[in-house]
Amino acid sequence: MGHPRLPAAIGGFVLGPRRGATTTPIPPPFLAFRSSTLFITFTVCLAIFTDIFLYGLIVPVIPFSLSVQAGVPEKEVQQWTAILLACYNAALCVGSPIAGFLADRTASRRLPLLLGLLALAGSTLLLCLGTTVALLVVGRLLQGISAAVVWSVGLALLVDTVGKDVGQSMGYVSVAMSVGLLISPAIGGAVYAGAGYYAVYYIAFALIVCDIALRFVLIEKKIARQWLNSPADNQDTSGRASIDNGPGSDPAAGTAPSDEEIRRPVLELVKSKRIIAVLLGVIVEAVLVFACDTVLPLFVKDVFQWNSTAAGLVFICIMVPGFASPLVGALADRHGARWPAVAGFAISIPLVVCLRFVTQNTLGHKVFFCATLTLLGATLLTLANTVLMAAMTYAIDDKEARRPGVWGQKGVYGMAYGIWTTCFALGGTIGSLMAGYLNAGPGWSTLTWSLAIWCAAGAAVSFGLGPAPTKQNTESGPTATDAMDDDSRIAAP
Repeated sequence: MGHPRLPAAIGGFVLGPRRGATTTPIPPPFLAFRSSTLFITFTVCLAIFTDIFLYGLIVPVIPFSLSVQAGVPEKEVQQWTAILLACYNAALCVGSPIAGFLADRTASRRLPLLLGLLALAGSTLLLCLGTTVALLVVGRLLQGISAAVVWSVGLALLVDTVGKDVGQSMGYVSVAMSVGLLISPAIGGAVYAGAGYYAVYYIAFALIVCDIALRFVLIEKKIARQWLNSPADNQDTSGRASIDNGPGSDPAAGTAPSDEEIRRPVLELVKSKRIIAVLLGVIVEAVLVFACDTVLPLFVKDVFQWNSTAAGLVFICIMVPGFASPLVGALADRHGARWPAVAGFAISIPLVVCLRFVTQNTLGHKVFFCATLTLLGATLLTLANTVLMAAMTYAIDDKEARRPGVWGQKGVYGMAYGIWTTCFALGGTIGSLMAGYLNAGPGWSTLTWSLAIWCAAGAAVSFGLGPAPTKQNTESGPTATDAMDDDSRIAAP
């Protein structure tokens, strides 16, 4: 879709057309690289890494901020630490669908990403210089809003860009998330101990500068197409089903949507059974991940007498298998998300139950514990988490292929991943509270049984994820088997 009379852009910024100009504007420098799938994917992954990294980086210094900077009494530090975490999760839950909704209605995804970066810079500055609890609370709220924008808009931009390789690209996102979670607390603690409080935030601001530079350089593919004149470049390189077609534009694809459905695409989104299955799976996944984050450091401290450094390093066992996430995502692109997710949750059931047998401070128990955590990293983070990120796109594309135009002209990827992020934050809150309560009360053994029940629930809801849309789009129309997965069908009596 060429736009020969769009204004010229220099360095990614749009300028007015030159007086008397009648030809296609001069393309910005390095256009092919700046709009390439590789560069956009790297930029989105760095944005998500930065968000996760900054969240974990300041964890070791928050108690210092409260007690020394804000003057909170030592006995109230734990209480206010929990409040600050709640503020972050609340802003993330509320802000994610709003950010996604607005992103779907802007001409470019880059502007919302830049606004999210400003929120991140503001939150980091408040957390660094805040001398009152109120400023720290505002800083945590802004950090949650920034995370909402980065995740919902960033994932939507990635889907716009990568074509049919959604799962593989989400695998790279999973790697970025895993690395950020793994190294940020260790770096934050080491820098604080060695160089002091403000040195931690120097690292944060350096990352933000790199992030903002990449976001200014980035040019979205749909903007770059006005200068790319080859037939292949003028096609919809996003690989997504077209959302510009009116209802009934492809009669072979399925039932055309009604005018009411086109006017209310968000309502159609939350009514989809496949998308509901994705969101339930995301909640279960977050419950399991955050439950482990909450109790594992205390568990190894009590059972193995490990110090804080060793407690942090134990998460390497969980994170290392995540580097295979792009391969799992590529598998899901070919065969769908259903069976990888079912397998990931189902195999995790005996693994979390086996953790209850770790009770002694012996070499054998330590090896068994670390080996079990490594397998859990492969099943929960690599299998289940990666495909659940891609499954949202699969479900949206599947319904669009059956009912062209159902999502309206703007599409719903931003809103969809906003809701996805909200569910992840909700599940993380549930997991942290549940794990802390059960481990402190009934104990470790009861907690592992509870996690096994959550794994079983995740396997059950994953059956509703459905097949990959690419398998259906190669056909002339939906098959009888696939039609049973269409949430728009009326169930047989």
